[in-house]
Amino acid sequence: MTDNEEIKKNLDILLKKYELKIDFINEIFYLIIDKKDLINIIKLLKEDKKILLNQLSDITAVDYINQNKRFKLVYIFLSHKINFRLILTINLEDGETAPSICEVFESANWYERECYDLFGIIFENHPDLRRIMTDYNFQGHPLRKDFPLTGHTEVRYDNLEKKVVYEPVKLPQEYRNFDYSSPWEGLNKDINKDDEK
Repeated sequence: MTDNEEIKKNLDILLKKYELKIDFINEIFYLIIDKKDLINIIKLLKEDKKILLNQLSDITAVDYINQNKRFKLVYIFLSHKINFRLILTINLEDGETAPSICEVFESANWYERECYDLFGIIFENHPDLRRIMTDYNFQGHPLRKDFPLTGHTEVRYDNLEKKVVYEPVKLPQEYRNFDYSSPWEGLNKDINKDDEK
């Protein structure tokens, strides 16, 4: 039995009561779970002696704007002792909260704050859920698919007022006449005649 088959067998035994499908793609194990089981499953994966997922590498999200379960929260774990990765995901509707896993992995604190700031996902029982990457006055969540590319406000330093000023975004654009000739087609033949003289 290979190491990966052994790990799969151990995962099946450990998570038997949850009736999960465990996929193995490109040397990584994948689990899709229900959010109500998130903390219990992560504790099991961290504490079990045959699995030992002792490092939380990242928490991120994906926005599927046209689906009922709009957000997919992605948790990436690594086992140093057994040398394997596991990606665990839960699906959330827009406005649905997720349980914080800070009590299991302290490193989740900043990852969850980042997901809150950039996607607007709220984590229940998080010890300090506030923005981490955008400004305090920032409106919206910039990694949502419905967030405008230009944002809502722009920030600049005003020399007259001697302070930072927030203003609504204005993008006036004058009509431009584009020359569609390709620079790769060579120079004009008349120019080349001058070079020969």
